[in-house]
This record gives sequence, C-alpha cells and structure tokens, in this order.
Amino acid sequence: MRRRPPPPPPGSAMSERLGKPTCLIVASAAAAGVSAQSFLHCFTLASSAFNLQVATPGGKSIDFVDVNESNMRWIQDFRMKSYANPAKLESIDGARYHALLIPNCPGAVTDLANSGYLAKILQHFSTEEKPICAVGHGVAALCCATNEDKSWVFQGYSLTGPSVYELIRQPNFASLSIIVEDFVKDSGATFSASKPDAVHVVLDRHLVTGQNENSTLPAVQNLLMLCNVSDDPGLRISMHRHLQYPTA
Repeated sequence: MRRRPPPPPPGSAMSERLGKPTCLIVASAAAAGVSAQSFLHCFTLASSAFNLQVATPGGKSIDFVDVNESNMRWIQDFRMKSYANPAKLESIDGARYHALLIPNCPGAVTDLANSGYLAKILQHFSTEEKPICAVGHGVAALCCATNEDKSWVFQGYSLTGPSVYELIRQPNFASLSIIVEDFVKDSGATFSASKPDAVHVVLDRHLVTGQNENSTLPAVQNLLMLCNVSDDPGLRISMHRHLQYPTA
C-alpha cells in the first residue's frame, strides 16, 4: 500500500507573505504631497522583499504630485487596493517593523519634519540599528528625531538630501521652514550632494539617504541589501563602514 503524499503546503502567496519581514512606508499627508514616481518605485521594489504598511499623519490619504502618463495607471490601480488606505502614524509601533522607508515627499517639511510620533519610531530604529531609507524631500522627515537633550539622533552620520541648488528652484524656497543641508550640518552630521538631479546615494551604518527623486531606485536597493545582510555579522560590519556612491 502506497503511502499518501503529505498534504500540500499552505498557499504559496500566504506562506511567502508570512515569511517576509515588514517595512513601514511613511508618507506625508500635507498639501505639497508625495512624488508619484518615487512612491511607485519605493512600493514596487520594496514589495518584492517586504510586507508593506503605509502610514501618514492622521491616516490621511496621500496626495500624489507630478502624476504623468507613465505612472497614472499605477497610481489609479494602487488607490483601488485595500492597502492603499494609510494607517495612522500616531498608532504605529516601530517595534513591529524591520525597515523604514520614506519616499520623496515635498510635503515632509510641513508635517513629518515636526512629528513627535515619527520621532519615537526613528529613535527606536536608531537604537536597534534597523535599516532606514529616506529619499529626496523625505530626508527632511529625519529632522524630527531629537533626543531629550535636543541632540539629533543622526548626529555623526553622513547623509545626503536635496541640495540648496535644487531647493532654490522651488517657488516656495523662501518660506521653507527647514533647509535639510543646513539642518544636517548644524546638527553635527556630514552632508554631501552632487549636482542638481544627479543620482547620489549615501549609506552610513543602517541609514540610507538619496539626494533626490532620481536617486530613489538605488537608495531602495541599498535598503534591501542592508536587510539581506543583517543576519550575517561579518557582512553587517562591512556594511556599517561609510560608503558613498560615485556621483553622476
């Protein structure tokens, strides 16, 4: 009598989902919005390696900016999905997530840069050395993370973000409450930038930053790389050395 074959494993989609680490995508809910193209790249690339949760201040829907023919269909399809409804940033427990990703958000300087709730999440990620990736205007969100003594959580780090030469092209430049380059330098960290719109990514320890929207893909790729090597102590040590991509 033949032995019966073992029962089939649970659905591959479900088992794959259960086996993936979780990544929190934090986006702005301010009127200046979130870059459609940067969010598309962040979401599609990160979804290959993570279970994703999107969160915004107050759980408000995302206003996508710079929507064009190449990304309009994707944005429309995304809005139809159940996971397109953001969770409230105020209710997020950072301990539940393995990685944090902030896309290029022009609105970040308005809400995320002053968020005490995001500050707590970033403090947790910094203490636990969990991978963090911020791109373009999303780097301004990191400015909220100050310690009790008012020092910046990322003091001593090397990072990039929108250069003054890129920001000055914006019509609201004079009214910006935070200039990332100035904040980083004044807070005891090292800032670098390439020419406007060039691809430029900086990796320092567990923090990945991209200068602008064009730097989204390589920045997220570095986030994935950090997560893939996080269980290998030897590789992790080598990754913690400061690396800087050649500028275009």
